[in-house]
Amino acid sequence: MTEDYSASPARHSAPTLQRGKACLRCRKRKMRCDGAKPSCQQCVRAKKQDLCEYDDGKGKTRTQLLRETVARLEARIRELESPEHTSSSVPLFDPHAIPGSEDSSSSGADSPLSVPFSASQSPIPITSPPPLACCSPVSWVSSDRCYSDSPNRMYAAQAPPELAHSLLETFIPHRDQLLLGLHVERLRNSIRGPMEDQRHPMLMNAIFLWACYFSRSPSLSQQEPLYLSRATEAFHDWLRAPSQVVDVIQGCCLLSQFFLVNGRIMEGGHYASTAAALALQWGLHRQGTEQPDVYMSLEGTFSLPPARDAVERGERILAFWQVFCLDRCWSAALHRPSLISDGPCGLSSVVVPWPQDIMEYEVDNFGDLAHLNTVQTFLAHQIQVPILAGGFSNFALRAKASALFDLAAKVSSAWSAAGVALAQLSDQDTLAVEDSINRFVVSLIPVHQIGALHASDKHNMIVVHTIAQAALIRLFYLRAEVDQLWSEKCMHAARGMLLIIGQVSDMDIEFLDPIVGCCWASAAHFFVREIAQMKSWSSIASNEAGSHVGTITAMLSRLSMAFPLAGMPGDDPSRRGNTHFP
Repeated sequence: MTEDYSASPARHSAPTLQRGKACLRCRKRKMRCDGAKPSCQQCVRAKKQDLCEYDDGKGKTRTQLLRETVARLEARIRELESPEHTSSSVPLFDPHAIPGSEDSSSSGADSPLSVPFSASQSPIPITSPPPLACCSPVSWVSSDRCYSDSPNRMYAAQAPPELAHSLLETFIPHRDQLLLGLHVERLRNSIRGPMEDQRHPMLMNAIFLWACYFSRSPSLSQQEPLYLSRATEAFHDWLRAPSQVVDVIQGCCLLSQFFLVNGRIMEGGHYASTAAALALQWGLHRQGTEQPDVYMSLEGTFSLPPARDAVERGERILAFWQVFCLDRCWSAALHRPSLISDGPCGLSSVVVPWPQDIMEYEVDNFGDLAHLNTVQTFLAHQIQVPILAGGFSNFALRAKASALFDLAAKVSSAWSAAGVALAQLSDQDTLAVEDSINRFVVSLIPVHQIGALHASDKHNMIVVHTIAQAALIRLFYLRAEVDQLWSEKCMHAARGMLLIIGQVSDMDIEFLDPIVGCCWASAAHFFVREIAQMKSWSSIASNEAGSHVGTITAMLSRLSMAFPLAGMPGDDPSRRGNTHFP
């Protein structure tokens, strides 16, 4: 009884707060609040001190400020999406306007983007292709007005740190398939670091764009236009931070791949060509030389500051090879000339070590070949390259396969243009390239052993073997139509592609370079052509080839679930009669 009496006053001794004086968290949860500031006891006990806010009318809470900011941004987006407001209230430069049009000339004449480079000074396209009809208007509006006040605002527009970390962790498992060579821990730390340590917003937003894509989350997929818009806007502002041009080059590669796998070939080609032009202008292809080239520095215009350490130097090397692989593979797949020229000597030659794993750069292992033309030496096989020279990492194998794919495409196109008179000379070239590809394939882990590899190594070897077989198919395809010997060689390569496809599981699909779709489709098109030629005399062989086409088409369908552009836009190998596809 005494216990109850003593407890009763304690229960009612706490002063009652006036209505509306409780913190917002207690008010929402209908809990008793003591009104203590800066944090009440309820929030302290729940370890939610940072969420303890009071709406006492003396100032706006963080929540209210955030809501007002969101409302302003939503209003701004609606204004940008409205044609009548865009033209009247906010004069903007459209970087995607078609050159020569009346609108583009009037809107872009005074833009700072048109000043630094002229057509004669730089191969970089000043304007990119017009957007497709499916694009949201907000994705294609330049941000000169947003960023003109201060370069800091370009960084402030990035995702909040918590969301940025979440998106980054989603992306990291896919970085190898997109050939983005970065020190992961430094990338993580840069999100919360000072502005001078942060990565360029174009690169970060391109990473976030891919993270939304890979997440397969409906809510994150809806954010793809936002990060695409931010990445393209940051690209057009990169001249404010030219020291971060390597980040911009890597961001261009990621945007190019995003457009390509979604069937937006013109835009993908634009960013690929921009990445290649920037890489060459800033000398990323000549990082193996001891002396900086005179041409690379005209009053410091195209001179990168010295790398701060071995890791940063390694990231620059990896950035070049990312551009190289993108250029070589997709140029060959799309029947377009490659942009990175690699002459036997002079300023155009590639003098940069083969890419290594980022851990090798941490211990200052570069495998320098300062006196060698890296790619030309590999293709010519004129000397025995020492083991210390490197070239055996997953990234290096991908780069070598890409170089062979491009070489096969060039020899094939030269044969088709040469005519019968030069057929014998072309035979010699073809056999030399075939020998190079076969020697490269023999140096790889055999296809039947791929399944025993670690997941990341398995994915890389699938891609490398696929590109190598696609190079052989491309090399023989045109000649196989008129010569039985080349037809048998092409058949052997196409069957080799089937063996590789047999090693691919459903879990592997989302971690493969999307270029494999074009490569697999080339084998399918060869079998389709063979069916047309064999139906008149061999139903058994025709049925076998039809089965092969079905196998490849089924795999392309599975791949298209991850990447819409599995083979080529709208390609179904079983229905096409294009005899010149590969």
